[in-house]
Amino acid sequence: MIPPDDRLLRARRGDLAAFNELVLEHQGLVFNLCYRLLGQRQSAEDACQEAFISAWRSLADLRGNAFRPWLLRIAANACHDELRRRVRRPASSLDVALEEGVPEPPDSDPSPESSVLTGELRRDLESALQTLPEEQRLAIVLCDVEGLDYNEIAVAMRCSLGTVKSRISRGRAHLREALTAIREPLSRSVRPE
Repeated sequence: MIPPDDRLLRARRGDLAAFNELVLEHQGLVFNLCYRLLGQRQSAEDACQEAFISAWRSLADLRGNAFRPWLLRIAANACHDELRRRVRRPASSLDVALEEGVPEPPDSDPSPESSVLTGELRRDLESALQTLPEEQRLAIVLCDVEGLDYNEIAVAMRCSLGTVKSRISRGRAHLREALTAIREPLSRSVRPE
């Protein structure tokens, strides 16, 4: 059982300042989840904002004190809604095109070659992550990116612990296959004869 957080108790009583403290603590976590599930910064920002608004409106529905998994479930649902909207109304955005076309600034510490390789790997990983079924992608992001334990993921995804383990295992296997398929032609072309 998770001990009650004073801010959560105050927020449940309608204290907006206490809820804002919870928002500040969890906004990075929620944004990262939304970004990994949607793959676009603007969509992730919108879904993140929607998740916090929805959480504030339904705070009375939270059972127990497991705020973080509950909030991440709301964020995942907001992302799922956004993905459904995309299927119904696909659109192109100049902001998205510009965002995808602008390379990430290089780190000051690593060498330029290392930065390029890291950037390529990051893009390959993001692309491979987008090919996963939604539930596997959510489980992988919650576990490997956000660092939640399997029990928290089970609460956030509203499924059994065994299902969480299965989705993570299958998701990792799919990622491994996708990354191998992307990287293998490159490694063959670099090999000396």
